[in-house]
Amino acid sequence: MNTPLPTLTATPITRGPRHHFFGYYDKSCWDASGRWILGLETMFMDHPPKPSDVATIGMIDTASDCAWTPLAETTAWNWQQSCMLQWLGKTRKIIFNDRRDGQFISRILDTATGTEQVINRPVYGVDPTGTRAVSANFSRLHHQRPGYGYAGIPDPWEYVNVPEDDGIYAIDLVTGKNRLVLTIAEAAAFQPLPEFGGKIHRFNHLQFNTSGKRFAFLHRYKTPDEEVGCTRLMTLNFDGSDLHCLSDHGFVSHYDWCGTNSILAWARRHEIGNHYYLFQDRTSQFKILGKESFDCDGHCSFSPDQGWVLTDTYPDAEHYRTLVLFDRQEGERIDIGRFYSPPMEWQIRCDLHPRWSRDGRKVCIDSIHEGMRQMYVLDVSDVVQRG
Repeated sequence: MNTPLPTLTATPITRGPRHHFFGYYDKSCWDASGRWILGLETMFMDHPPKPSDVATIGMIDTASDCAWTPLAETTAWNWQQSCMLQWLGKTRKIIFNDRRDGQFISRILDTATGTEQVINRPVYGVDPTGTRAVSANFSRLHHQRPGYGYAGIPDPWEYVNVPEDDGIYAIDLVTGKNRLVLTIAEAAAFQPLPEFGGKIHRFNHLQFNTSGKRFAFLHRYKTPDEEVGCTRLMTLNFDGSDLHCLSDHGFVSHYDWCGTNSILAWARRHEIGNHYYLFQDRTSQFKILGKESFDCDGHCSFSPDQGWVLTDTYPDAEHYRTLVLFDRQEGERIDIGRFYSPPMEWQIRCDLHPRWSRDGRKVCIDSIHEGMRQMYVLDVSDVVQRG
């Protein structure tokens, strides 16, 4: 069931002449108070970042006419996921990736005091408390999935299909200590499929559940000629125990945790097709969400109360992206915006990447519908609190 487009305004919170964006959909750009919004600022948007290209990290003060305050700079970023910029739990501290002395690192910056802590590995996913993180090889992503890694540092395992000493690292953000908890070789050896042979394997899209004790990730494998290849959705405890494969039917795309034990993912089941599937972790159980409402992939996430799913679409034939809310209780899709997205080279495209505010009343997107890459906020409170 689809409901006609309501009248919602996409209010710009950044302005030119420079470009601004936040990045991925799987984290909130708002701080715990709801006042400050994080973003990146660049001088260009017409090419993938080179090693020398700098992005400025800043925060937007929604209580002061969206004033922009620069905080730091980074040379480890991309257009899709920026530099994994995010708030640490409910604190005024932020974390982001950078490049220093020939290695990728992460920096924890206290926006209130200016003090900084350096972690000797980049972060991919950070747990809800802001005390633990998981890391992957961004150099490998750079050559295996351009647009998701970082330029500037060669991958030591570039010509190794299944590395035995590279993979996912668990990081204690308080002490800075980290350890390898799952190698690419271990993942490839777990319930292996016949098509694994001769493929290049990698990890991507690491995300914690709401308890922070377990995380999900995509295990991908491909030939040199393929762009994405095939994908398995897997889960693992933070300490590296209890590895589980949720879906291995060749295709899994964007996903989000629903609490601690369920994951919504756009995926394929051989006997059914492509849908949003709600998988039950550590089981073989799943069900389809919005079977009649969705026919394409999108960047999906649950509202804080888990009653709504927020997602978007890729450009349609007229080059418009649609912003969507789905009412889980009523099974109703509500389109809340359409945004023009001119054709662009794939690595530099501007997906909407919709993100919830902490209270579930607002949505923030990145968009180029006005000719520049900027950030916009939509008030969805009347939609999600109706009745």
